[in-house]
Amino acid sequence: MVPNPIRRAVPRDATISYWAARDGWPIRRLDWPAQSAARGSILLIGGRGDIFEKYLEAFEHWHLRGWSVTAIDVRGHGGSGRATGSELVGHVDSFAALVDDLADFWRDWRTEGPRIAMGHSMGGHILLRALVEGRLDPDAAVLLSPMIRIRSPLGSWLSGRIARHMCRRGDPARPAWRPKSSAGAQTDAEAMLTSDYGRLLDEGWWHERLPGTRMGPPSWSWLAEAFASSDTLWRRRDLSHVTTPLLILVAEQDRLTASRASMALARRLPNARLGRFKSSGHELLREIDSIRDAALDAIDTFLDDQRDA
Repeated sequence: MVPNPIRRAVPRDATISYWAARDGWPIRRLDWPAQSAARGSILLIGGRGDIFEKYLEAFEHWHLRGWSVTAIDVRGHGGSGRATGSELVGHVDSFAALVDDLADFWRDWRTEGPRIAMGHSMGGHILLRALVEGRLDPDAAVLLSPMIRIRSPLGSWLSGRIARHMCRRGDPARPAWRPKSSAGAQTDAEAMLTSDYGRLLDEGWWHERLPGTRMGPPSWSWLAEAFASSDTLWRRRDLSHVTTPLLILVAEQDRLTASRASMALARRLPNARLGRFKSSGHELLREIDSIRDAALDAIDTFLDDQRDA
């Protein structure tokens, strides 16, 4: 079966540019406006290390259904530069800055019709924090394999303490581990993302053509901030004020995020709908067709329901 050519070609009527954050940091963005009779606008925030080119196939799906699509690479990730001297290390000083970026971008994002916010993994975490803090007002939101908690064999509390200790012992921007060197280790790491080998290769194809966008391990600071930010979300006892219609899609066998934590948090949100995928990798929108199509169908149904409500 011939793969969809959109996976390796930015549409001619889409534009790639940069938006300046409050401190001048350049945030890479893609805008693909609907041609006519737009249903509204979707904003996608990707995960750690993501480039928005990975999701062109999903963007085409929504675009054909009449949505205008915008996507951003998160500060310090993808094509939005690095916050450290190494092109491979994913570093942040604070997740609060990422929430600020999203809230400010949302304020400046000029669109018509309903506005939908979507976040994958770390992007889902940032989006949910912004909603909990009252920083966004989307008509609906979708969280895809959200990083509510990082899966760790040591548990969130102990892992966070170790990360903070390592930050104090040396440069917080240094990598938390060495990049995968053996082919076997690399293959295992990639299998956590998707079981679709063709879509997995797409990411490497784009990295070769977009120098400086490939990312390796996180910094100790990123880990410490990620665990701390997750704890902040988890400790919020009352989430009744988060009334935005939410669709939360989780991969039950996710090896990167703790899907049980996402499901537990979904039950605490007053207007959340949960979708569960038993045999999927972390990246639901880049999985084999049967899983990917089911995820897209769940999103389409959810958005249609909001329009009809």
